[in-house]
Amino acid sequence: MRNPTELFPGLIFFSYLSKLKKEKVAFLEHNTLVFVVSGHFAMQTAHQHIAMNRGEVLLIQKNQLAEITKMPLEGEDYQTIVIRLPEDVLRTIALEEQWESNRKYAGPANLLIPTNDFLRAFFQSIIPYVRHPEEKITHTLGMLKVKEAVHLLLYTLPELREFLFDFSEPYKMDLEKFMLTNFHYNVPVEKFARLTGRSLAGFKRDFQKTFGMAPRHWLQERRLTEARHLIESKHRKPSTIYLDLGFESLSHFSHAFKKKFGKAPTEWSV
Repeated sequence: MRNPTELFPGLIFFSYLSKLKKEKVAFLEHNTLVFVVSGHFAMQTAHQHIAMNRGEVLLIQKNQLAEITKMPLEGEDYQTIVIRLPEDVLRTIALEEQWESNRKYAGPANLLIPTNDFLRAFFQSIIPYVRHPEEKITHTLGMLKVKEAVHLLLYTLPELREFLFDFSEPYKMDLEKFMLTNFHYNVPVEKFARLTGRSLAGFKRDFQKTFGMAPRHWLQERRLTEARHLIESKHRKPSTIYLDLGFESLSHFSHAFKKKFGKAPTEWSV
């Protein structure tokens, strides 16, 4: 079985693993619903830490950077059902049901959803598709499942209408505050621009005004400065920090560190 298994193309996925694994998810583009079948799921963003176990449900807001930990527990593997709620799908549902939201959503970005018999039965109905991944499932059936999920969410928490059907453009975030909080995520500059509510050109222009240099140059400098701090003051090993600071490989990190500070990070820590 591939991990994750795509049950309904682009919409519903089943994730499985049988050993400890920490996976950094750089960019959560769509509203997403996560149900923990078994094991432990945790998500860390700049402002929230959420952890859940078997039978719990989480609704994740679109356009976020996050780190996700997937972990089996004693006696059970890690398994989740993930339902993606893209904006175009939610717009279609809103049109069909004549639903709309006149206010911009201003609540928490990620919400634990109270479970009930309807939600539990809904997720159980997806399990047969997990057990028979060889069967060809049409996009129409996937859409029906997504619509059912949306109806059940609104039945459980009617106030989620603002969360799900907020189609307003992202407002311009405080660029300096956002980048100082999220610089360690290894995502393209285009993603940072979108997350701060700017076009790429507008992002680069505002960035130059705020930091006095281009985004890629600043990101490299800021990550290396943080690395030096962690090695020098926190006595962290280079091999334990390079991924968390947005470097793709230890060799790339070591080369950039030596170029900036004159010696390799392993020599710095001695």
